[in-house]
Amino acid sequence: MPFRPLLAACLILPLAACATAIPPVEVTRFHIDDVVRSGTVAVEEMPGNPDVSLEFRAYAAAVAQELEQVGFASVEPGAGSDYVALVSFRRGFRPTGYQRDDKPVSVGVGGALGSGGYSGLGVGIGINLSGKPKDIVTTELRVQLRRRADATTLWEGRAMTEARQGTPAAQPGLAAQKLAASLFQGYPGESGRTIVVK
Repeated sequence: MPFRPLLAACLILPLAACATAIPPVEVTRFHIDDVVRSGTVAVEEMPGNPDVSLEFRAYAAAVAQELEQVGFASVEPGAGSDYVALVSFRRGFRPTGYQRDDKPVSVGVGGALGSGGYSGLGVGIGINLSGKPKDIVTTELRVQLRRRADATTLWEGRAMTEARQGTPAAQPGLAAQKLAASLFQGYPGESGRTIVVK
């Protein structure tokens, strides 16, 4: 599928929901002093990236769009270009329903031994028992901008967010756009500083 139509297809999203549905994004960037701000760039898979599926292409398309917003001219992957933007993303899951100290909450009718060692009788507390709590989805996007001629890394960044599984914020399309937009916000950004983008 040609890259431009794919880019358009991946980014047809409910943009109004984007601003409110995605939790804050943690962003860290590093770059050389005289960072590049224009030129042709091809967005390609980072070596070792575990996923080159349609989901990965959504992240690549979002990165290409943001690079164009900050002054670069996007070209097809593999085409001759001044720079190459290497993209990688990963998603992880962790269970919810536990407190920070990992002690489960005791719920039910009858006797229960609480975390403090106290026993008691009574009905359960206000926890949704309709099903297993949804996992928390952690999504991370990494981008390296390299000069194609000598493979020197000129700028790199990481953006990460978390959302409950099954919510709009955990959907790949929304996450890709929000992570890419946060990563390139104020490009090139302050090198070595971690910020939170809401």
